[in-house]
Amino acid sequence: MQNPRPQGPSAGGHPSAPRMQNPRPQGPPPVAPHVQGPRPQGPPPSVQHPQAPHSQGPQPPVPHPQVPRRPAGAVPPPGVGSVPDGTGHVRLPPGGPVGMPSAPPAQSAPDPSATTLAVLLIGPAGAGKTSVAKYWADHRRVPTAHISLDDVREWVRSGFADPQSGWNDHSEAQYRLARRTCGFAARNFLANGISCILDDAVFPDRPVVGLGGWKRHVGPGLLPVVLLPGLDIVLERNAERSGNRRLTDEEVARIHGRMAGWYGSGLPIIDNSQLDVPATARVLDEVLSRAIASPPNW
Repeated sequence: MQNPRPQGPSAGGHPSAPRMQNPRPQGPPPVAPHVQGPRPQGPPPSVQHPQAPHSQGPQPPVPHPQVPRRPAGAVPPPGVGSVPDGTGHVRLPPGGPVGMPSAPPAQSAPDPSATTLAVLLIGPAGAGKTSVAKYWADHRRVPTAHISLDDVREWVRSGFADPQSGWNDHSEAQYRLARRTCGFAARNFLANGISCILDDAVFPDRPVVGLGGWKRHVGPGLLPVVLLPGLDIVLERNAERSGNRRLTDEEVARIHGRMAGWYGSGLPIIDNSQLDVPATARVLDEVLSRAIASPPNW
């Protein structure tokens, strides 16, 4: 039996370590746990931005167009180029008191059908205010809105104060609220180039609540016109109504009598007893043409 060959020192004078063969790893290498952290900004390092072909050195920067600054507090005009207000809609000019309409410098009478106006059509129940106002607004050459006081007043559904049941504080408050709402709407329409015609049974013996209130709500440029047919015509038209729009004959006669106080007030008055709606609208245009040239003092 031979003795095993002794392991001598290596060439370097140190005993050589036995050779160890590493075992082959089984399965995929271990994956390091995912650590959340801030996401790197910008493109990854491996991404390179090629330069344009045939480029000789770095290209000069392209100058940006200069955008004129809008003065602070200025409201952009509606239409093209308007700045959205954050809701996706263009900003609209705010409604303000309506000034007196200015007559054109021409020698001929101004054309009310092509002028932005604010008209208040006054008259008793059954005078035809709503029918005339709708027809007049439908046949103008400029955008025109009809704002009916009765329609706005009847927006109140629960708790509606019907004057037929008796005039009280609730009906008074709802009438005043409806007039103020109509005034706000008229000012917004007019500020954006849309004419308005409003209708209301304004009494001459209550100037602060009636005509004075409309002047405060809309502005001094409001043009009032009185529509006052005969009592028999008013009674006949009122009889054709239904619902809370129809009044008793006694109430109609009382209102018509109070409206007679507009005679001598200086406001233009149209007696449409023998006129249909289109003819009354034509007379209204004639009256407004004179009112534009010489606004009434009210």
